[in-house]
Amino acid sequence: MSSLDLARWQFGITTVYHFLFVPLTIGMVILVALMQTAWYRTNNEKYLKLTKFFGKIFLINFAMGVVTGIVQEFQFGMNWSEYSRFVGDIFGAPLAMEGLIAFFFESTFIGLWIFGWKRLSRRIHLVTIWMTVVGVLLSAYFILAANAFMQHPVGYEINPATGRPTLTDIGAVVTNVIALNQFPHTVTASLMFAGAVMVSISAYHLKRSQFVETMRSSLRLGLWTTLVGLVGTMLSGDSLGIAMVNTQPMKMAAAEALYDTSAPASFSIFSWGTPDGSSEIFSIRIPNLLSFLSTHDWNGKVEGLNDLQAQYVAHYGAGNYMPIIWLTYWSFRWMIGLGALSGLVAVVGLWLTRRGRINLPAWVWRVAIWAAPLPVLAISVGWLFTEMGRQPWIVFGLFKTADAVSPNVSALEVWISLLSFIAIYSVLAVVEFKLLKRTAQSGPVDEVDEKDEDKLAVAY
Repeated sequence: MSSLDLARWQFGITTVYHFLFVPLTIGMVILVALMQTAWYRTNNEKYLKLTKFFGKIFLINFAMGVVTGIVQEFQFGMNWSEYSRFVGDIFGAPLAMEGLIAFFFESTFIGLWIFGWKRLSRRIHLVTIWMTVVGVLLSAYFILAANAFMQHPVGYEINPATGRPTLTDIGAVVTNVIALNQFPHTVTASLMFAGAVMVSISAYHLKRSQFVETMRSSLRLGLWTTLVGLVGTMLSGDSLGIAMVNTQPMKMAAAEALYDTSAPASFSIFSWGTPDGSSEIFSIRIPNLLSFLSTHDWNGKVEGLNDLQAQYVAHYGAGNYMPIIWLTYWSFRWMIGLGALSGLVAVVGLWLTRRGRINLPAWVWRVAIWAAPLPVLAISVGWLFTEMGRQPWIVFGLFKTADAVSPNVSALEVWISLLSFIAIYSVLAVVEFKLLKRTAQSGPVDEVDEKDEDKLAVAY
């Protein structure tokens, strides 16, 4: 394998690993803030217990996300120096804003929240967790804005002396149409995952008849959060799809493996054909659906891969501008399928637990416990589709991935760093899993000793 292939594998592995923690952090901090708000308004100790319990889950996950995120960013200078040199003036701006503004903002208020129990008034302490929410969301947005430039470069001009893009409009970069649509899609998907984790933990305890009063409430909250998150993900995904068609039509064509321009265009639930798309052996299709998803017109025209390839050759020069079709096709469907399955679990769970019912068969609780990974798997394959569907570009229309790798880094050196990261991340995965498992299985504290300030601070 070349250094390019290995660098792509390394970045892909570390990015997917890091992103396992991101959606749970985003979704869980919102849920913790909502539960603390419920305690503030009702003075019901049940919500205080849930706030502290799921707050621990949030903090453990946040810490792991910070560690793995730092490693990910260092790769831009190590394995992708040509990329950093080419677009560093632009790509670095939102990343710097994330680090210097959002991260310090959220870290400050996380600290105040951790050590502010009984040291701050209840109202001010509630403000600290909501400010943490603001910081987490800002951090997510700035990172998505940086990624959006790779999908749809805006706010720049090419310097004729260097041939590199120069930032001319930071406002255009942070209001990129892709970022504006990707942000709500990411947040709602994160809520799905956090809700599913809450359902899983609650089901574990309810199956054993532990902490029944608090876990019944968290179960219902988790189920509703998963369902609401799914609806929000679907709506925001529709808007993101339209933006994608307008900026990267090749990606939508690859998602359907649509080789020839069609009007109207059907959506295939399952398709089996030759690799080059010259013939279709078998497929299950929904008529006109792809046209609606791409244009909001049931008879709209969707450009095919072959026509787009010809257009790109005429505009950018000779080369293959199609991504790996089978990967984009199936990742798009796995994203939809896993998300829909999560929603189904939520709907069935809400029905089975209506009117406070918890005397359910053991298999129901097992399904609820093991359904937790579904949303994060959907998110992961969704990002796989987003990034692989852009290939061969690392910055769409400006810079190819093959030109972005560090020229003086050998394949052996990347092999060493790749295997080292895999080993270290494997250890971190074991540590993370054991910490989360032990915390989740311990359950909320039965009695809260609000007078013991030091104990509360140490617990967090």
